[in-house]
Amino acid sequence: MTEPVVHVIHENPDWFAPFAAAFDANGVPYREWLLTGGALDLGDEPPPGVYWSRFSASAHTRDHGHSKEHTRAVLAWAEAAGRRVVNGRGVLEFEVSKVVQLASLRAAGIDTPLTRVVIGTGNLLAAAADFPTPFVTKHNQGGKGLGVRRYDAVADLAADLASGVHEEPVDGVTLLQEYVAPGDGSITRVEIVGGEFVYAIRADTVHGGFQLCPADACALDPETGRPILPPGATLAPVPGQSLFSLREHVDPALLESYLAFTARHGIEIAGIEFLESADGRVLTYDVNTNTNYNAEIEALAPRSGPGQIARYLGALLELERSTGPELEAMRAG
Repeated sequence: MTEPVVHVIHENPDWFAPFAAAFDANGVPYREWLLTGGALDLGDEPPPGVYWSRFSASAHTRDHGHSKEHTRAVLAWAEAAGRRVVNGRGVLEFEVSKVVQLASLRAAGIDTPLTRVVIGTGNLLAAAADFPTPFVTKHNQGGKGLGVRRYDAVADLAADLASGVHEEPVDGVTLLQEYVAPGDGSITRVEIVGGEFVYAIRADTVHGGFQLCPADACALDPETGRPILPPGATLAPVPGQSLFSLREHVDPALLESYLAFTARHGIEIAGIEFLESADGRVLTYDVNTNTNYNAEIEALAPRSGPGQIARYLGALLELERSTGPELEAMRAG
């Protein structure tokens, strides 16, 4: 029988190096499984071990438009066979839909920005006609700040639609959302692994705008090697400048609400983002289920995000190794 390992299913090798290093450092055997097309025989038995889904909502921007369905298929196959899956099919729906995120956050009593969901770009202008300004547009299946633009007037949106500047969302769903400026020019991302708070990072929205992916691979233009000026940034990033810093304190009640929320929805690994407005509101607006980590923050943090993930998945793998043969015997019997 094949030895159980952690199966890391994803589509972007550029983001994987910190996790590979953490698995190696903690002695956790793993398999990097790229879901970028191919075939799956449902009659085969899924390999033993723990399955960790790291599908990214921005996969289609890397010419991996079929990876979402590939991931759904593999997760369905693994779950149906009783394999231990971390961030499974239900969690995948959070990753690919901001509507799912926001509706679920609101249902949990967690404050979110005022949002209107628009299906079909042809309906966007009419939907915006009576929406409070300023507002932003967002792609429902986002990541990397996809489709995020600020508008101070509906006429500006009309001009973008007429000129063809507006980007079509991959699933045809656009969000209209109130624009809320952070009171201190930053947002906060809370990192959670296995039901535990790991640390929080503060991200500079003045220089980072709407595109605040913390992975090193997100920071530079692949052609010029220079810092990218993200959409919504007021000032251009400076070479060598970090957009991220460690945040020392987050309201314990807010943290508790996030831990309860992720537990309720089976989200085992996540980065949840919120902002604090000038008028005192605390608004949660994004749930990242394929969270990345920043190397500079990792060097300062009290414990490592990838390290926590490796240890958590390693413990699950040990549990699978100890109970797996018993479960297989029960199925056979």
